Amino acid sequence: MMDTLLSLRVFVEVAEHKNFSAVAERLHISPAMTSKHVKHVETRVGARLLNRNSRNVSLTEAGAQYLQTIRPLLDGLTEAEAQLTTDSLSPRGTLRMSLPVWMSNPAFAKILTTYHQQNPHVTFDIDLSGRKINMVEEGIDLALRVAFKLDDGLIARKLAEVTFQLVAAPSFLDRFGRPGTPEDLNNAPMLAYSQVAADGRLKFGAEDGIDVKFRPILVSSNESILHQAAVAGMGFAMLPNWAAQDDVKDDRLEAVLPNVAWPKLHIQAIYADRSYLPAKVRSFLDFLAGSDGFPAVLK
Repeated sequence: MMDTLLSLRVFVEVAEHKNFSAVAERLHISPAMTSKHVKHVETRVGARLLNRNSRNVSLTEAGAQYLQTIRPLLDGLTEAEAQLTTDSLSPRGTLRMSLPVWMSNPAFAKILTTYHQQNPHVTFDIDLSGRKINMVEEGIDLALRVAFKLDDGLIARKLAEVTFQLVAAPSFLDRFGRPGTPEDLNNAPMLAYSQVAADGRLKFGAEDGIDVKFRPILVSSNESILHQAAVAGMGFAMLPNWAAQDDVKDDRLEAVLPNVAWPKLHIQAIYADRSYLPAKVRSFLDFLAGSDGFPAVLK
């Protein structure tokens, strides 16, 4: 007789790793038994949960919906069991995150390091592609975004405010000229972040400010290529202060109209809408919002 609880755990592992053999090795069972556990779950629910062939494993629509329902329940059960066997419940396990590319910097690496020193049983699996993700299907615990359109079943928590500044390379400004007012930037060549200003339109000077229409010459959801193109002298770029500050200090970039009130956006934590959050997610969210997290680096 199959152990239904174990079968559910096996299904979740296969759904997240998309590989029967890898899950079999991870759980110390045979590939054939791994397949039997998944079939047992499918038989119980009366639906096909996984599409599989010799090369690929993917969730069906029913599988994605079922995974979204049972994954937080299994996480809760795991921590409830841990709570019964330890004096205090501590965060543990792999925290799977999706981050914008511009968080690949020394400041955020320091945040990860400090958190891990305090929570050594938590490891990180980080996607830095900046692509649109399906959090449930891909098994992502947490996504950090500055701009993010929420899918059904997801919620957002504001963590910190990020101030942006307009920058360009000194060599570019020598050719283009140094703007004296926001109006001087109309039709100026722009390296545009596709998630915020793909059309090149930005508002200067807060809510009652001036709308400026740049001319996008490079549009990307990858902030790193925009940053590097700005340093290379391709055009203007709107970058977070913490990403641009070293280049400005070392004269690789120059702040443009530094007295203008630039846009301020919020870093949001995106996660599945559930009544129970695993300790690894909850503790990392609290850490990011605390004095050792974003407030320590977003200056």
